[in-house]
Amino acid sequence: MKPLDRFHAHVYFDLHELEQAIDLRREIGRLFEVPIGAVYDRPIGPHSKGMFQIVFGSEDFGVIVPWLMQHRGALDVLVHGDTGEHYIDHTQHVLWLGNSQRVYTEMFQRANDNAAPLFAG
Repeated sequence: MKPLDRFHAHVYFDLHELEQAIDLRREIGRLFEVPIGAVYDRPIGPHSKGMFQIVFGSEDFGVIVPWLMQHRGALDVLVHGDTGEHYIDHTQHVLWLGNSQRVYTEMFQRANDNAAPLFAG
């Protein structure tokens, strides 16, 4: 198993929360030197709502995640590992701040889908 040394945080919002999400994104950009993705006002990829993404390493986890806990307001945040194993990263290596949201993991091929069964008895 690959180490969890890189993370994504996806900040979700509905259209009526767009201004709050943009303000939060600006504040993150002002306070932290981490890559921040574009704001999407509709579902994209496996994400069922509008969102923006923050990318950070394990060295920033203990600062960024508690900051998001305190400053996210009513926005929901998915924090997940980024090992490159997308299905596992979005289903097992996850932490939710606020309410969990639907993540369309069907688009990720499970790593063991092509594995032979260990026992067929």
